[in-house]
Order: sequence, then structure tokens, then C-alpha cells
Amino acid sequence: MPERPYTVLSASMSIDGYLDDATEHRLVLSNDADLDRVDEVRASCDAILVGATTVRNDNPRLLVRSAARRESRAARGLPPNPLKVTMTQSAKLHADASFFACGDGEKLVYCASDTVDHARLTLGHVATVLDGGAPVDVRRMCHDLRDRGVRRLMVEGGGTTLTQFLADDLADELHLVVAPFFVGDSRAVRVVGDGPFPWNPGRRGTLLDVRRLDDLVLLRYALSERCPRG
Repeated sequence: MPERPYTVLSASMSIDGYLDDATEHRLVLSNDADLDRVDEVRASCDAILVGATTVRNDNPRLLVRSAARRESRAARGLPPNPLKVTMTQSAKLHADASFFACGDGEKLVYCASDTVDHARLTLGHVATVLDGGAPVDVRRMCHDLRDRGVRRLMVEGGGTTLTQFLADDLADELHLVVAPFFVGDSRAVRVVGDGPFPWNPGRRGTLLDVRRLDDLVLLRYALSERCPRG
């Protein structure tokens, strides 16, 4: 079987498991300590992936914030920022989104087969558009990323994308941050949806670390044998 990148999933949620609320305003789940931690993880990776819904709704830049970390990457012969990757079934993305407009690094867009031509017309000048399958095949995408030199991949959401990686058993490590409040609204988006997840009472993840980040808590889990336990 072809190799895939070592994959770290990163997510934040409320105590009751939501990554957003049901309002039009973005729910803030992080703090400065957690943002710095995320920045450190980003700097250690070859690529950062988010789903198209996250690109549209959150408009993330997905850049390494710390100048020292960017310089450290450059000293190792790496680009200052990791490669940016998104996946989309509809190709409804705008070329002026921060995902494309911010940073000089390469951007990849994996599209459903029947949207590739349209995506190349609208996004081809700001990203490399690739046929991801019909629908986009996450495992195939991961193997293609490994062929392109991505050895360590960070997946930052959203919920649908995290669900796909988990259900397809493509995660090696999970970083889950819990914010100290409840959302309490079933209309809101949960951190993952339904899926045939491989981890269950008979196959448990391994808790590697619990860390306090001011008023947040980080839970770090090993989800595969490739994750170091030391």
C-alpha cells in the first residue's frame, strides 16, 4: 500500500463537543497560549489542510505567525510556511480568500472530478487544482500528498473533514482542545459527525498528554502505531 503522511488532527471544542455555535458570528474557542501551540505544530509540518467550508466560513490564512519559527524552517531548507491544501466537492471557492491570497507558498486544491475544469478556470492562477476523484477520495489525496514530498500533515478542520480522516483511519495523532463553556444548541456544528470510526471500546486511542493552556485543556491522543509513545 502506498505511504501517506504522518497526520495530526487539530481541533477545538466546547465542553459539550461543538466547534461552533448556530449564530453568524465565529465562536472563539482558543486563546493566546493555544494559538502559539498551534503555530508551533504548524511550523513542524510540511502541509496544512482544511476543508472548503472552513476556507469559506473562517477565511483562515494558515501561516506560521512566529518570525523565529519561519526563520528556523528556512535554515533547514524549508519554505517559511507549510504547503496549504484544501479539498472540495463543489469547487465553490473564491480566489481572493485568505487561503489563496496570503503567503507565497504553494496551494493545492483537490476537487471532485466533475468540477476540475471549472476550478482550474477560477482558481488555476492562485493554486494547483487536482482531480481528487468522484467524490474526492481522502486516502487517494493523502497518498498523492506523500508523493509530493509531504511527510507530516496537519489537518485543522472543519468537522466534515475531521470526520472523513477519522472514519477512513487516516489519523496518527489527535490534538483536542476543550474550552470551558457550553454551546447547548443542537443546531450548531459538532467537532465530528457520524461515522464508522475505528476507535471504539475494543480499540481505544492512547492518551499521551494532558496540558493546561490558561483556561483551556489540551488532550493529545495517539491513534496509530506510528505515533511515538515516549
